[in-house]
Amino acid sequence: MNFRLISIYLFFVLLLSFGLNAEEQFNFGETPVSETELVQVELPKPAWIQIGAPIALLAFFFGLVFTVFKMIPYKETALHFNLHDLPVAAQRGIGMSVIMFGISFSFGAFEARYQIGLHGNAETYFQQMGLGKLIAITHAHLTGFTTSFFVIGIPFSLHFNRLKIYQLIFPLGLAASLTDIISWWGIKFISGNFEYITWWCGAVFSICYIWMLIGLVRIIFFPKVLWFPDFINDESLKKTE
Repeated sequence: MNFRLISIYLFFVLLLSFGLNAEEQFNFGETPVSETELVQVELPKPAWIQIGAPIALLAFFFGLVFTVFKMIPYKETALHFNLHDLPVAAQRGIGMSVIMFGISFSFGAFEARYQIGLHGNAETYFQQMGLGKLIAITHAHLTGFTTSFFVIGIPFSLHFNRLKIYQLIFPLGLAASLTDIISWWGIKFISGNFEYITWWCGAVFSICYIWMLIGLVRIIFFPKVLWFPDFINDESLKKTE
């Protein structure tokens, strides 16, 4: 009987000693926490910034378009340009470049769709992205958008130089591309509401780009297929109709 009592007593003593050691080990009040171990939670942006900043960016887009159109207004020139008058090698080169840019554009669209599917939405995708990668894709897309729109927009605008509405497509697409890239930075550092600007600008420059791409493919590879813009743009076609 005494042996059992002694065993129970020793068992409780051991438990008490472990409890005291645990309290001494996890006594956070005596050990200062270093600044590197602190977790800083950023305060949410005020509502007026989260809503006002995307509206300001949208105003920037329309302001940019308005400024460009005002500084370089539309006017008919004495230029009479037709892609079919270019040397055959130039027509072939432009045609192949247009096709390759179209393929590149498709892969870009697939990449955007894949990333959104992987991360759930554009906000999560840009939030997890490091600053270095954001700088890299900004540089790459600025170069890519400018080059692709230049290669496709210049021959398109030269060929349809007498159609006022066609002269709007090239600069409108470039302005939407620039605004789209700026919205990525807004998503990461200001508010997820910039995602609406991203999708809207993506739709605008996609329509402009595809419009010009289809137009050039039809002109170069299917010269006998005529649409109503051809008759408006070229007075000689009206006479031969």
